[in-house]
Amino acid sequence: MGREYNEVVEILNHIPKEDYNKIPKNMINMFKANIDSDYNFKFNTKKSLQEQNVSKEAKIIIAILYRDYWATEEQRRKIIAKEKYDTQKIEEEKREKYTIDFNKIKHIDNDNVYIAEIKEEKWYKKIINKILRFFKIK
Repeated sequence: MGREYNEVVEILNHIPKEDYNKIPKNMINMFKANIDSDYNFKFNTKKSLQEQNVSKEAKIIIAILYRDYWATEEQRRKIIAKEKYDTQKIEEEKREKYTIDFNKIKHIDNDNVYIAEIKEEKWYKKIINKILRFFKIK
């Protein structure tokens, strides 16, 4: 950990001063305090962020900085709505993929430890359940 902070600090050194000043000083100080002194990253301003070897973590930090400090209110609203939608989709996919068969719950010794066998739902059951959820039928 720390390399992503090197990348973030280096990228921030190449943004307009007015955007840089929108970031709280304590946050910039935290980035600088946590850099990896053995890692050297150089940002090429002639290439996009995606074209460079920037870590996923650094891209996430830059995206959060954009959302919180540089985006317009309309952009921020759209970004937050998209993040909420993506989170809901992930949770829905998890619920659809895994179900607990309560008939297979077993008690293990006196420590009150239970094991539930998780099974993947059949494809046709997924479709039926989606249709039922659409019509709000249980």
